Amino acid sequence: MNRPAHGGNLIWAAQLANCSPSAILDFSASINPLGPPTSAIAAIQSNLQSLTAYPDPSYHHLRSALSQFHHIPPDWILPGNGSAELLTWACRELASLETTYLLTPAFGDYLRALKAFDAQITRIPLDNFGLAILDLRLRIQNPKSKIQNPNGLLLNNPHNPTGQLFSKDSIRPYLEQLALVVVDEAFMDFLPPNDQQSVIDWVPDYPNLVVLRSLTKFYSLPGLRLGYAIAHPDRWQRWQQWRDPWAVNSLAAAVGEVVLQDSEFQQRTWNWLAAARSQLLAGLNQLPGLHPFPGSANFLLVRSAYSVIELQAKLLKQHQILIRDCLSFPELGDSYFRVAIRSQEENEQLLAGLQAVLGNDG
Repeated sequence: MNRPAHGGNLIWAAQLANCSPSAILDFSASINPLGPPTSAIAAIQSNLQSLTAYPDPSYHHLRSALSQFHHIPPDWILPGNGSAELLTWACRELASLETTYLLTPAFGDYLRALKAFDAQITRIPLDNFGLAILDLRLRIQNPKSKIQNPNGLLLNNPHNPTGQLFSKDSIRPYLEQLALVVVDEAFMDFLPPNDQQSVIDWVPDYPNLVVLRSLTKFYSLPGLRLGYAIAHPDRWQRWQQWRDPWAVNSLAAAVGEVVLQDSEFQQRTWNWLAAARSQLLAGLNQLPGLHPFPGSANFLLVRSAYSVIELQAKLLKQHQILIRDCLSFPELGDSYFRVAIRSQEENEQLLAGLQAVLGNDG
């Protein structure tokens, strides 16, 4: 079986570790370890009868719930089969422009979706994992008037794989100058509301802004596939002509309507993450040859003095622990890995496994 480009491939990991997929402790997929919330399970169970009918193609109830949560009119919200589906249509729009600026290292699906529509891509490297705002701003500079630069920008915030959080103020200049800015906020909800730097509130003021959101990572529902995008309604009229008529299944729509109201689960997640992230960061800092980077999301990027391919294989074979290699990020390669933040007990298992493997290497 080929090496996976994404995290969470437990079948591949189990074959390498010679064990059952259920025995793998997965740090490769950045999914909330506390979920799914009981509200989501209850919504699935109470809506099983809806499987005998087609979903509402307008997703009226789901869009109303999202509207109340974000204080954005329902017509400005488009639910999707995970944010990955909506990313595809965003990249189709970006591909119609002269070039798309892409901050690198970048999530691999960005390149997949852009290349699917033969987009011209201009890579902007992050300098020491800081936003290369000066370099990018000089490239797009057009002092004549707003929205004359026939180019686009695709970025995620918090950034994957570095975990860096960009301020809203650092993004606004691009909205003033570029034809289209797509901001993927798939990990934004892992930050408490007062710490978030979402640009959703700016959508009414910028018809060239698209914001992508995921409901599967925070609520631990990757198998259900549910995301949404927020932008001006006229953009959705084009997207609806490109996509399947029922992109979201009935159970996913029902779950989306309730989990946004689950404030208890949200607060429990924020409380867990703050403590667990600090613990894991401190523990990784104590291990020889590893340099973790502080981040704002539910994962940490780590630079390794050792081959990550070898480290990953030894962790699987000796401890049934899976970390995310960064081979799909060409700028990082075999010198970096990414780990999701899990419970403190599971984080301790990871640290012990790494200590044993690195100790043996030493």
